[in-house]
Amino acid sequence: MLRRQFSSFLIVGGLSTSAHYAVMIGLKELVHAPVIPSTLTGYVVGGVVNYILNRRHTFDTQRTHAEAGWRFAVVAAGGFFLTWALMAMLTGALGIPYILAQMFTTGVVLVYNFIAHRLWTFRATRSETL
Repeated sequence: MLRRQFSSFLIVGGLSTSAHYAVMIGLKELVHAPVIPSTLTGYVVGGVVNYILNRRHTFDTQRTHAEAGWRFAVVAAGGFFLTWALMAMLTGALGIPYILAQMFTTGVVLVYNFIAHRLWTFRATRSETL
């Protein structure tokens, strides 16, 4: 079960990441927006895709949107902060190109998100395990 769940999480993550990167690169390269607002806007767009697909395909939860949604938002806020902090450090202080910095940041946030969503956001309710 864990292997299937993580595989699905990676596929959903790939789609979410594609949405994130498309928005980030579009804002940065086409609109010439600063990198941090570009990546954070992309993170939010990717997060919406991530919630919809993970709720339905990865974790197959019986939690209502009201229950899972606020939990997802709390975890997403943590990922948003991680994205901001890592991107600011990597692109600002260390001068790493933004796409390479985002690739590293994506890996860190992926691990954080999977653990938090599996153990808290979409975890089976007591009635689901009986």
